[in-house]
Amino acid sequence: MALIMKYIDSLHHYLDKYGDPRTKDWPLMSSPFHTLGICLGYVYIVKVLGPRLMENRKPFQLKNTLVAYNLFQVLFSTWLFYEIGISGWLTGHYNFRCQPVDYSNHPSTLRMCHACWWYYFSKFTEFFDTLFFVLRKKTSQVSTLHVIHHGVMPMSVWFGVKFTPGGHSTFFGLLNTFVHIIMYTYYLLTAMGPQYQKYLWWKKYLTSLQMVQFILIMVHAFQLLFVDCNYPKIFVWWIGAHAIMFFFLFKEFYRQSYNYRKLRSGKTQSNGYSNGSITSKKHDGDKLTNGHCNGVSKTEETTEQKHQNGTANGCSVSDYYVKSEDITTNMSLTQRKVTAEQ
Repeated sequence: MALIMKYIDSLHHYLDKYGDPRTKDWPLMSSPFHTLGICLGYVYIVKVLGPRLMENRKPFQLKNTLVAYNLFQVLFSTWLFYEIGISGWLTGHYNFRCQPVDYSNHPSTLRMCHACWWYYFSKFTEFFDTLFFVLRKKTSQVSTLHVIHHGVMPMSVWFGVKFTPGGHSTFFGLLNTFVHIIMYTYYLLTAMGPQYQKYLWWKKYLTSLQMVQFILIMVHAFQLLFVDCNYPKIFVWWIGAHAIMFFFLFKEFYRQSYNYRKLRSGKTQSNGYSNGSITSKKHDGDKLTNGHCNGVSKTEETTEQKHQNGTANGCSVSDYYVKSEDITTNMSLTQRKVTAEQ
C-alpha cells in the first residue's frame, strides 16, 4: 500500500510540474483519478448494475426526456463548436499544419482553455446516451463499441486539458462537436416519434461521416511527425491512436449494420417468405402457423393477442427492422406488420 501511495505522490508531483497552471485548480483537473473513477463507475452501472436493477422492471418510455436531452446536446454542441472555432480555428489565426499551444493569459487563449474544459465536461453528459438505453431495457445496444467510445473519451480529453488546452489537438474537438450537432439532430428527430421516420433516411451517411472525421483527425495529427512543430509528439501519437482505434471500430459497425443487412435482404425467397431468424408463432388450440421474416428476434402470439393487420387467406408476419438511435451501435427494434400471402 505504501508503494502505491508513493507512485501516486510521484504522479501528482509530475502533474504539478508539467501541467498547465491555468487549469490546475479547475473542477476535476487536480488529479486524473477523479475522472478515471467516474469512467469506471459508468462502465459498472451500464454493464452490470443498471441491467440488474431493470431485470424485473418494465422499461421506461422517456419520450419527452429524450427529446429534451437531445435538444440540449444539439445546442451544447453548437455552442462548443462556436467557442472552439472563434477562439482559434475559424479566425484564421490557427495554422492547420502546425499550431503550438499558447500558454499566455491572452483573452483568446483563455477562451480556448475554457472551451477545452467544457468539451471535456460534455463527455460526461454523453453518458446519458447509455443510461437511457439501460432504463428503456435496450441493453443489446450497450455494445462494446458504444461503451468504449463513451467510457474512454473523458479520460482521454482530461490529459489534453491538463497539458495542452489549446493548439493543434483542439482540431479534434472542432470536428467532433460539428459531427455531434448532426448526430444529436438525428437522435432528436428519432425521439420525436415515428412520423419523422421518413426524414431519417441518412443514418447510413451519418456513420460514414463519423469515419471521415477520424480519418481527418489521423491525417491532421500524424502530419506533425513530418513537420517541425513545437508541439508535444506524445499527444500526436495519443490523438492519432484514438482516431485509428475508433475508425476501425466504426468501420466494423458499418460493415455489420449495412453490408450484412443488404446481403440478407437480397436472399428473399420467391414463395412469399423472407429468409431470416425471426419466427412468428400463432397458437389457436393445437394449430400452429409459422411465418419467417428478416430480423433477429422471435415473437409468439396467442389468440388473445390479435393482429390488427390479419388477412383472411394468409398469416400475419411480424417483421422487425432496425431503427438507429445512436450511431455507435444504438439500434432499437421497431415492429411493423407484413402480410405474407399463402
